[in-house]
Amino acid sequence: MGAVAALAADPLEEEFLQFLEVERRSSPRTLVNYRHALHRLRGSHPDFAGWAAMQAQDFRRYLLALAKQEMGRATIRLHFAALRSFFRFLMRRRGWEHNPLAQVQLPKQEKKLPVVLTEAQIELLLNAPLRLPREKRAPVWGPARDAAILEMFYSTGLRLAELASLNVEDVDVLGDCLRVMGKGRKERLVPVGGPAMRALSHYRHQAGVQQGPLFLSKLRRRITTQAIGDVVTKYWRACGLPIAVTPHKFRHSFATHLLDHGADLRAVQELLGHASLSTTQIYTHVSTQRMRQVYDAAHPRA
Repeated sequence: MGAVAALAADPLEEEFLQFLEVERRSSPRTLVNYRHALHRLRGSHPDFAGWAAMQAQDFRRYLLALAKQEMGRATIRLHFAALRSFFRFLMRRRGWEHNPLAQVQLPKQEKKLPVVLTEAQIELLLNAPLRLPREKRAPVWGPARDAAILEMFYSTGLRLAELASLNVEDVDVLGDCLRVMGKGRKERLVPVGGPAMRALSHYRHQAGVQQGPLFLSKLRRRITTQAIGDVVTKYWRACGLPIAVTPHKFRHSFATHLLDHGADLRAVQELLGHASLSTTQIYTHVSTQRMRQVYDAAHPRA
């Protein structure tokens, strides 16, 4: 990482990243990941003579080097997605005719089903903040905030960054829904269940949250994504659950439980804010697998 950080700025890279930020409205995380992918290739190429000089064999050697470093297939594919997007940009904006990455075959994506909590495990987690003793240094309203965070994750299926960026004005109390700014700056409305709205109301009343950031740190600033992750970790450990729970596992569980109970796949796609239905379809495999397990365990002739 040190060698990557020491690289001089490249005008083509900066133009591409500016395009992503301004025209594509990519998230800050995407910008960081794409910058890192471009810098990492330059930093690992001892004879780098500019992007125009890169050939397919250069990228194949780079692919092999990443694999030898035991980088996972998914990470390699994301790395090369950034590089391919960069070269497509150069062809459209700079009129480059040659895309060396078109000749590079990537390792196939590993198909892993998302880990999903059971409804009983979710219930245990949601009850934990108001059941466990409050930490001495935590604000009086801390447990109410934590309960609201967990309820909102499970009730809405929001991404971590989406929940952290919520403001008070994004909550429609009368309509029981949220206005959420998702990936690509795409806005969507997400319904919120009764228990989550009640938990949110209780927290706001205790903490006196009337405007600005919805979820606060103990210093009454917007809570960070890291702090939210710490909240989730704190309670799954306190509950003694056998799997590590993350905010994204709430999202997986939200989608799978909806499908388990008969929700339409396209409706779940809209709720999750997925651009493509194929992204949502992974949860149908999880739901089918779970039904099979129930069948095998319960049917006398399974």
